[in-house]
Amino acid sequence: MADEKGMTSGSILVVGGGISGLTTALEAAEVGYEVYLVEKNPYLGGRVAQLNKYFPKLCPPSCGLEINFKRIKNNRKIKFYTLCEVEKISGSPGNYDVAVKQNPRYVNANCTACNDCVDACPVERESEFDLGMSKTKAIYRPHEMSFPMKYVIDDSVCKKDECAKCVDACSYNAIDLSMGPKTFDLKVGSVVIATGWKPYDATKLDKLGFGQLKNVITNMMMERLAAPNGPTKGKIARPSGGGISSVAFAQCAGSRDENHLPYCSYICCMASLKQATYIREQYPDAKIYIFYIDIRSPGDRYEKFYKKVKEDKNIFFIKGKVAEIEEGSTGVIIIAENALTGEKMRQEVDMAVLATGMMPTGAETKISGDITYNEDGFIIADLEKGGIFAAGCAKKPADVMASAQNATGTALKAIQTLVRR
Repeated sequence: MADEKGMTSGSILVVGGGISGLTTALEAAEVGYEVYLVEKNPYLGGRVAQLNKYFPKLCPPSCGLEINFKRIKNNRKIKFYTLCEVEKISGSPGNYDVAVKQNPRYVNANCTACNDCVDACPVERESEFDLGMSKTKAIYRPHEMSFPMKYVIDDSVCKKDECAKCVDACSYNAIDLSMGPKTFDLKVGSVVIATGWKPYDATKLDKLGFGQLKNVITNMMMERLAAPNGPTKGKIARPSGGGISSVAFAQCAGSRDENHLPYCSYICCMASLKQATYIREQYPDAKIYIFYIDIRSPGDRYEKFYKKVKEDKNIFFIKGKVAEIEEGSTGVIIIAENALTGEKMRQEVDMAVLATGMMPTGAETKISGDITYNEDGFIIADLEKGGIFAAGCAKKPADVMASAQNATGTALKAIQTLVRR
């Protein structure tokens, strides 16, 4: 029903609570629209929360996320739901019915994050937040800045009533092992899908040694190693142990390859240059080798950063794609051909970092409804029809700044659907 200003009744659904989803939700809510924000993880913040620093100012994630979480807490127009997955979207622009499944947290609103339950829990699990490089208990807080500030139980490892030591340890009756999944429906006028991305599976790059050679890691693993809240508390060390005197970055690991990801993942070059500065800060004399096809440094600010890194006499840029990585005497051996000289290289380094590509969540998990995905899993929105839009990396590969800018524009598109033309 329209009011005298021509507005139709309706709300906006934002699917995904990463930087794009948070930005979309806040931009729409702060101009007066009701927003439902659903996120599959037990916390908001998405991939950005895992980073050590992000462009353009090389800020830690606590910078932007803490402000956004405060804005969400202070805005009654936003209702957010974690551990949720959208199962189906039906209807048409201005009138969508959305079926949502919410998985159990097993921890209720009484939780004060006192940590007594964690101390009592006897079961360990690999931390997906640290990409398997650390362990948590079966009941855990995803990370120290996680929002909402509540614990969650991994029911794939928890022994539930056979153990229940966490229940006995909790003084606030905050743990409910009888919780189960539930479904609920939302009625909204427009939908923004901001389901983000995941790193390409490096085990599929069989000649690059990930999963077989201990000192081969991915770029997201490097972010966690460098992060103060990471598995090594910010100390970059090779998995086999010991300090670092040399590191190689293998660019386009899975990207620009018709057998894997045929497109450029946009962020990988700048991410490796940034991570080279992480290593330089901790190991001033380390030699760093960057094997690349082309260096993508879009925009004046990134080009200046590239030139600054290139001035470092201990950072060597080799134009050539890494063909293979082998075990070395103390580290690993990078095998590549220098495209400028034709020289076949065998460079031994302490550790190799694979700049794995950015794969949209839609490549593996698609939402049922009137949504068009391209062959790579990115969403193609029908802007003329309106109603359902994509933001951030659900739409195309992008960095944090570009994702936030795109999300702001997408919020406006979602609002326009609610306005009678």
